[in-house]
Amino acid sequence: MFTAKLRQMKNLSYILLILCYTSCTAPVHKLDVLNTDHILNEERHDHKLVIYQTLVRHFGNTHTVNKKFGSIEENGSGKFNDFSEKALDELKNMGITHIWYTGVIEQATMTDYSSFGIAQDDPDIVKGRAGSPYAIKDYYDVSPDLAVDVPSRMKEFEALVARTHQQKLKVIIDFIPNHVARTYRSDAKPEGVLDFGEEDDTSVAFSPSNDFYYTPHTRLVIPAGYDAGGPDFKNPAKDGKFDENPAKATGNNVFSATPSINDWSETIKLNYGLHVQHDNTPYFDPMPSVWGKMKDILLFWADKGVDGFRCDVAEMVPVEFWSWVITEVKKEYPDMLFIAEAYNPKEYRNFLEKGKFDYLYDKVGLYDGLKKLIRHEQDSDVSLITKVWSEESRGFSVRMLRFLENHDEHRVASKDFAGDPWLAVPAMVVSATLASGPVMIYSGQEVGEPGTGDEGHGTEDGRTSIFDYWGVPQHQKWVNNGKFDGGQLSPDETKLREFYKTLLSLVRTEQAIRQGGFYDLILAQPRGSSLSNRIYTYIRYTETEKILVVANFECSEQEVVLAFPSDVVEAFGLDNSRFEAQELLSGEKRILDFSEKKLTVELPAHGAYMLKF
Repeated sequence: MFTAKLRQMKNLSYILLILCYTSCTAPVHKLDVLNTDHILNEERHDHKLVIYQTLVRHFGNTHTVNKKFGSIEENGSGKFNDFSEKALDELKNMGITHIWYTGVIEQATMTDYSSFGIAQDDPDIVKGRAGSPYAIKDYYDVSPDLAVDVPSRMKEFEALVARTHQQKLKVIIDFIPNHVARTYRSDAKPEGVLDFGEEDDTSVAFSPSNDFYYTPHTRLVIPAGYDAGGPDFKNPAKDGKFDENPAKATGNNVFSATPSINDWSETIKLNYGLHVQHDNTPYFDPMPSVWGKMKDILLFWADKGVDGFRCDVAEMVPVEFWSWVITEVKKEYPDMLFIAEAYNPKEYRNFLEKGKFDYLYDKVGLYDGLKKLIRHEQDSDVSLITKVWSEESRGFSVRMLRFLENHDEHRVASKDFAGDPWLAVPAMVVSATLASGPVMIYSGQEVGEPGTGDEGHGTEDGRTSIFDYWGVPQHQKWVNNGKFDGGQLSPDETKLREFYKTLLSLVRTEQAIRQGGFYDLILAQPRGSSLSNRIYTYIRYTETEKILVVANFECSEQEVVLAFPSDVVEAFGLDNSRFEAQELLSGEKRILDFSEKKLTVELPAHGAYMLKF
């Protein structure tokens, strides 16, 4: 009955777009002639994913020295064992469903583990004392930095997976398919597994049979302008040279022997059968050897109990590979989750439908638009949000992962972003409630980590470095020397974390958020409305409940008068004029009066309301 009323809603000032509940790709029914969309009804989900990204090296690290270019002994490193039952329980109580453990697989590093049988890496082709977690040295091993007992490092990871599952949480790790460290050599691979490049013909630039691309008869030239490990780092191998002959192509598609320091010069590009130097001509038959090797790697980690993979720079790997490998993995692990780091909206549908990904990043879209609003950039208004969901309304809004922070982006509280974590409240509410797809936060975001300090290779750039050993000061206050009780947080920081806890718990428990329909109330406002273009409002709804979301991106308090056209009033069952409602973020009760088909809401600066009625 409720859906039938929605289908009848017409008004000469706007058009309604309704997508069927049963399928993301259901046919579109336009009920009027004007070109504005209001409604997005997504496929139903039983639950909403709430992902917590954390660099394992950071999470449990209690060292506070934070010396520029500091060693692991000086600046410390978190361990797998730091994720205690208490820590995991606190994350679960914050509403988290999945933990993305970043930096698990062994990467190249300047720390010497040769006494444990791990070959030492040349510092001239490692970025940062710790090394990038995206320069993989051994796909079949975990980082020794993260182990209390290095020889038992895999057992410690397996125990972490078991503890995570005991708390009814899911495990996500990175899968880095596009490139590996220049020193890649697996000493932990199963018997019979060939290393990448082991059978390559290095005399040719490209061969479908090769695992790498080459610059024949030319040695690699180390990029200039890079002081490996900082001026105090002493290592005989720190000589500005690295013996790679012939030079291999660099991870970001640099097909020369002279990559720059700004390239991904610490990595080498893997060959999936695309002749990248010649218009991406595909050579997929016979299947390139990299495909099978990568499938085996994914299955290796699936066998360890991993529940999902965040796939690094997925668009730099051919979609045909993803289509094949995801199908193959899901034959054995049908619930395995695949999330693509993707940035080209023109390719979204291709990577969802042909590539078979479950979710894609919504970075070039909602994140970019919300960042402009938070920063009060000149060309920012809430039409940016409407533009995003309407462009995604033809089948994949529900399959976009929303976030305001991750390891690649500026910290919200940094001077490079907002400078104040509270300014992100309306954006965080929109990110979490706009659709039934997943939402993610980055460790430290919930307590206002500003990403200050010059870590070394990471520099002072408003991010928390993934290259250097470092403690995360705001997060450490919550860790409280391993108690994980927030004992060192200020009242304001505690209040901020409570906001995140309340919001992330609500999106899991409120049916209208996790599986309801969406109505853009902004588009229903009459022409000439005095509503600020920095206030966004919409309704999430089911047959039995409605949640009105109002987000204020203004720097001042706002008295918002929302108009409800007659067909909206009828369709949403607002004819009774007065309703008792609960503001979900604060728990306050209030009476909503629709007697004049209007509703007045008072919003604090940079505030948001979620009114359930």
